[in-house]
Amino acid sequence: MKDQPLVKPLADTRIVEFEGIGPGPLAGLLLAQLGAEVVLISRPGKGALPDSLTSGINGTLHRNKRHVVLDLKVSTDRQQALDLIGRSDGLIEGNRPGVMERLGLGPADCARINPRLVYGRMTGWGQDGPLASAAGHDINYVALTGLMSLTERPGHPPMTPPTVLGDAVGALGLTLGMVSGLLSARNRAEGCVVDAAIVDVLAMLSPLVQLVRRGGELESPAPSIFHDSPFYDRYRCADGRYITIGAIEPKFYQVLLDLLGLTDLDPGHQMDRSRWSAIKSRIAEAFESQPRDFWVGVLEGTDACFAPVLNLAEAARHPHNLARGLYTVTDQGDIETARGLRLHPLSPTPTPR
Repeated sequence: MKDQPLVKPLADTRIVEFEGIGPGPLAGLLLAQLGAEVVLISRPGKGALPDSLTSGINGTLHRNKRHVVLDLKVSTDRQQALDLIGRSDGLIEGNRPGVMERLGLGPADCARINPRLVYGRMTGWGQDGPLASAAGHDINYVALTGLMSLTERPGHPPMTPPTVLGDAVGALGLTLGMVSGLLSARNRAEGCVVDAAIVDVLAMLSPLVQLVRRGGELESPAPSIFHDSPFYDRYRCADGRYITIGAIEPKFYQVLLDLLGLTDLDPGHQMDRSRWSAIKSRIAEAFESQPRDFWVGVLEGTDACFAPVLNLAEAARHPHNLARGLYTVTDQGDIETARGLRLHPLSPTPTPR
């Protein structure tokens, strides 16, 4: 499939993106990767975040976007923005509720000039509710949905990887909403507002966790597969690096025990929770006997459900990620995601003879 041409489903779509931070720009990038023409409207002057947390106008989040600087408090610049909106299919903004309305750029203002517009609103808390106007960031949104509590274990406080669970998931939710709205607008000739609150998107992705909780594996006094079992955990190796195991299915657990040389352990006792602590000690002892890369050689690519815990630089060099073309490394050593979803023609193009 690598030699097949890529399908750009949004190639005839124009999006106006108002400058923001985090999930809004990421959603714009994802739409651009799907083929949309994205026009970024930024404000004059310096942004709100420290330089180390911003992409810069030529950085990853703004790649493949056309850039326009407008002061939306100036009538002529605001009119320029409205002219762009009038010629566009979609809009992305990430301000607090009411800001765009006060600028004369809210949904009702835009509907008068472009009734087919899909108006995407990226917020943390949503357009309404007691917290709608409060400041917040990724860590706060994840905490409020209950998902951050899932990382808490005895002796270890809850934590979440920065900007991934909240901001990035919010961007995916907004992208899904925008694509859905664009499809509806083409079919019905009528636009819509996409209210993409990060807390809403996180809750939307929670049914699998809720299913696990219903089965007694979370928030229960009983030992949990995800927190206490020997076959779903991260283990420390002899060099201080970590690997992960997720051998939930019995046949995969059997593979794990065989490859670790723990043939005296009966795989039939996998779900005997009274044995978990002792089995975990045996598995931990095995992993601690060799460095991480030794176990990569033994377990990677098998059905033991294994992966090493890589840092970002290692991930960019991993053979699987290289084969997939996931990352590029700039001359300055910066790691950048090279692509988004890949869409190929349904009927493969014949290989030339």
